[in-house]
Amino acid sequence: MNTPTTFDEPATPSFSPLYQQIKTLILQSLQAGEWKPGEPIPSEMDLAVRYRVSQGTVRKAIDELSAENLVVRRQGKGTFVATHAEQHVQYRFLKLVPDAGDPNTEGPAVRTIVDCKRQRASADVARALGLRTGDAVLQVRRVLAYGGVPTILEDLWLPGAPFKGLTAERLRAWPGPMYALFETEFGVRMVRAEEKIRAVLPDAEQAALLEVTLQMPLLSVERVAHTYHDMPMELRRGLYRTDTHHYRNQLG
Repeated sequence: MNTPTTFDEPATPSFSPLYQQIKTLILQSLQAGEWKPGEPIPSEMDLAVRYRVSQGTVRKAIDELSAENLVVRRQGKGTFVATHAEQHVQYRFLKLVPDAGDPNTEGPAVRTIVDCKRQRASADVARALGLRTGDAVLQVRRVLAYGGVPTILEDLWLPGAPFKGLTAERLRAWPGPMYALFETEFGVRMVRAEEKIRAVLPDAEQAALLEVTLQMPLLSVERVAHTYHDMPMELRRGLYRTDTHHYRNQLG
């Protein structure tokens, strides 16, 4: 039984607004797994009783969580924890789209897991993941092909402890998005990512995996993905072919 918590309106501007405090408490419950991805959260009225605040305060907190794609409102059904298994969420972090059509018309990529191995974190990987140099990490390399053409080469680094038991075999056997595997099998949900983009030329191994020449410019996308409370959980470095695809980002 959860004990209701009473909040007072902040006395000075140094305190966060009341709805932000409620948002933080809901985030703590999401992180703790009280409500799993795909499951409904309590109604606004129930949450208002739980936290002893107005329903309007709860609604404002949920509005922000919805805008951040952490929960999904469904008309007449309630509010649910967002999941990477949902169709509209699967492409949230994939910005490479075909020159003709979109990811939905193109269909899912054919994924090839090249490698999945445990290693010690280098200084730059450790820094990106908030680890110490030499800590255990998992490195995954995979190729995504569209229409039989290798289009994306990705190297991923994951902290070793949260992803203990992840193997190439489990990755190959999983039918859905990789982020859905992370949240379903390991309880890790990626909720935010930041990226750096530049143009590069491939090395010999990268060119062979993408079936391009050493002279073909590729789009290099380095992403750090975070779970709740801005905890880094994945460093991903991707090389994208752009002869038939382009990188699209919607602003505003």
